[in-house]
Order: sequence, then C-alpha cells, then structure tokens
Amino acid sequence: MSTPIRASSILPGRREDIELHTADGLRLVGELARPLDRDPVATLVCLHPLPTHGGMMDSHVFRKAAWRLPALADLAVLRFNTRGTSSVRGTSEGAFDAAVGERFDVAAAIEYAEFHELPNIWLLGWSFGTDLVLKYGCDPAVAGAILLSPPLRFSTAEDLAHWASAGRPLTALVPEFDDYLRPDEARERFAVVPQAEVVGVPGAKHLWVGDAETVLDEVVRRVNPAATVPLPTTWDGPMETGDASAYANRTVAAFADRPVPGPPPAGAGG
Repeated sequence: MSTPIRASSILPGRREDIELHTADGLRLVGELARPLDRDPVATLVCLHPLPTHGGMMDSHVFRKAAWRLPALADLAVLRFNTRGTSSVRGTSEGAFDAAVGERFDVAAAIEYAEFHELPNIWLLGWSFGTDLVLKYGCDPAVAGAILLSPPLRFSTAEDLAHWASAGRPLTALVPEFDDYLRPDEARERFAVVPQAEVVGVPGAKHLWVGDAETVLDEVVRRVNPAATVPLPTTWDGPMETGDASAYANRTVAAFADRPVPGPPPAGAGG
C-alpha cells in the first residue's frame, strides 16, 4: 500500500554519524546518508544557512534531502554543522567566523567525501552556505554546485570569476520573493559566469517553506539526470517517522528579523 511522503517521513537508507576534522584542528559533527542496498550514483555535500540565524545541518531542505534522496534518487547526502553550530546531532567545535575560518570546514567535507570514495561530488549550499560554496568550493574534486537562495553577501567578484574560469556547472535556484536577491538581479550578478544557470522559482521565499519538494526535484534533475522527476510523493515499503518537534525551535524562520553579521558587498541585500 502506498503511503504519502510527509515532512517527517524517513525512507530507507544507510545513515551514520560522522566527524570531519579541519586543517586548523576542529572536530565537526555530521551525518552521511546513503542508499540502503546499492552504491550511490552521486553525492550532495550540504552547506547550511547562517548559524547566527538558526541555520544548521537539520535545516528543513537538507533534512528532507537526507531522509528521502538516498531512496528516491540513489544519492548520498553528507550534511554537517559548520564550526560553532549546534543541532540535534551535536555541536561542532570552534566558533562562527563570518565565512573566514569556514574555508577549512568546506575543505574538510570535500576531503571526507574524496577519502571515502563517494562518487560525483556536488555542493549544495543554502543562503550563507552558497557564499561558502562560491568562496571555497571550486575544487578539482567537485563536479558542480547548486545554490539555494544565494545572497551574494560574503562572496566576491573574484569568487565568481574563479567559477567562470573553472567551467564547472553552477545552478542558482532563486525565489521570486527572496529577501536578499531576486531572480532578475541574480541573473545580472551571475552573468559573469557563462555556465551559470539562474532558475527563478515562482512564489517561493528565502526559506523555501512549502517549496522543499520543488527544490529537491531541481537538485535531482541536475545531479542524477537518470532519476525520475518530479520525485514520487508516495512510498511503497517501510518508512520511519522523524521527530519534527525536535527542530521546531531551530528554524531560520525564527531568526529572520535579526541583522546579518558583517557588512554586505556593494549591491547585496541584508
């Protein structure tokens, strides 16, 4: 009997707690989710929104990716807390460093994926995580990147030029009603990266509340083109239920009216 896939649904997969170790000596906590009975065809390394605004490895789009995509799209999903960030999984060592020290966090995640021979590594950044992708993710081991709600706040023109010269696939999913960067301006800003694809998402907002399924479909479309999209909304087989209440007070929405630390570059939003 088919069961609807809900926000709290956990589909079958192999999930293990992991630790990342940075070059500057910190231990970061995370999780790796893989298909239950087969090898993944590609890997998502997730970089979460601002921890000062409630962002963490369990931010809802990433949580749903880890709970669904190993079963629905044959993907491995690696998510972790950047330095100083806490979630149900635990707290990573160190302190938030406004996209400076986080360079070591990005490197540690890519290194972990490489060392464990995870295939076809794609970076999936969201908000602050997109700045980390643009600044530090253009690595030879990375096949491409997908940006969710990029504010282009901490990243620079030089970072975009680096991606342009590398030629790696880069897709930005930009909400129609984003708080910081909307589709038309995003197309102008990303025009310096010839291979960049800017996808405006009608009706969506920065936090993707109510639009996670759209995001996951667009991610899978690019990372595993052989998968069927739109992704299924029902599941035949065993399914667990996660405790959604564990995340109720850890959502970026609860912190949306707080000022973002650090001065924005010219033309960026707050």
